[in-house]
Amino acid sequence: MTEIAYPPGGTKIHSENGRLQIPDRPIIGYIEGDGVGPELMTACRPVWDTAVRLAYGGRRRIHWCELFLGAKAAEKFDGEIFPEATLDAIRDLKVAIKGPLTTPVGSGHRSLNVSLRQALDLYACVRPVRYLPGVPSPMRHPEKVDLVIFRENTEDVYAGIELAAGSPEAESLRRFLEQRFGRRLPPACGLGVKPISERASKRLVRRAIRFALEKGRRSITLMHKGNIMKHTEGAFRQWGYQVAREEFADRVVAEQDLAAGSLPEGKVVIKDRIADILFQLLLLRPEDFDVIATPNLNGDYLSDAAAAQVGGVGIAPGANLGDEVAVFEATHGSAPKYAGLNKVNPGSLLLSGAMMLEHLGWNEAAGLIVEAYARTVQDGIVTYDFARQMARAREVGTREFLLHLTKRMTSLS
Repeated sequence: MTEIAYPPGGTKIHSENGRLQIPDRPIIGYIEGDGVGPELMTACRPVWDTAVRLAYGGRRRIHWCELFLGAKAAEKFDGEIFPEATLDAIRDLKVAIKGPLTTPVGSGHRSLNVSLRQALDLYACVRPVRYLPGVPSPMRHPEKVDLVIFRENTEDVYAGIELAAGSPEAESLRRFLEQRFGRRLPPACGLGVKPISERASKRLVRRAIRFALEKGRRSITLMHKGNIMKHTEGAFRQWGYQVAREEFADRVVAEQDLAAGSLPEGKVVIKDRIADILFQLLLLRPEDFDVIATPNLNGDYLSDAAAAQVGGVGIAPGANLGDEVAVFEATHGSAPKYAGLNKVNPGSLLLSGAMMLEHLGWNEAAGLIVEAYARTVQDGIVTYDFARQMARAREVGTREFLLHLTKRMTSLS
């Protein structure tokens, strides 16, 4: 069994009374990932380190600890792509960041990303979607997009309760549904179960409301398809309103209770929108949305669609949060055809690292990265994905882009 060795000199993050205690020299785990993941992680870590040094004059520093999932884990853990030692280390260290992962064909894991979220109970997938000046966008007014999506991460169809068409298990369930509920189903059909529970729904909405209040956001929107799926997504909507009414009555007001549309000082409005309508409204009136709470599958669709409005998933940051543990991640795939080519946009992983710094409370370092990224793009220095959308852009590779960004950070500090 391969052991995971923590680096000397660092201190583990710990929790007291439900709150993380962040030392000046925390040990943070990193997982390179597959495909383009290793080169992105190698290129981004010095940028995060530089931002911390510039912001705090050497008083703070991250001590990095490499952890393993995916192909690299298989090399070190006798073929195991999802080693328990990595899960234990993430639980112990509290905070980690990872590159994109590929689930090999034939693996017992449907998705390493989904397995990680479920194993560590990282129940909230948080995806901020905000326009950075200079980034190419298909929208006429992308600057109106500034929202945060809270996606439930552990239930819904992603729970993985599926039965293959023609299997004995599927046939048994099909016959049960016919006999018990009178629902006629085709003889050979795949079947899946969509669990949505009160506990998981409420804790996700509770976290979204707390975020909105802490960050001075104006509204929380519950996204659902409850007009059709009344006892799953419809229940998600009902439980969301219940949390707001019973736990935040002095700070949250329902949309239908607003007097003449005016929001009282210091309060946040909670509302809901049917999923398909929300997709349309996010294009037509993105300024109407601030924090969105949604079941798992809806959130998967919406977070990528919203990211497309402000530059695409190639620069979309993301975090998977539990009550104590947090794993930040690049939200795009592993893109193996680009591996080793020094070509891809590092924005998704880089900005996820900025989210991680904010999670630590190191907002000054995070701000340096975000501002330098936007300024570098505004200067017309971009990777291939943006260069083909911009007039008079200077196309550079991954490493060159980050060198320019680091110089910009230095000039900003």
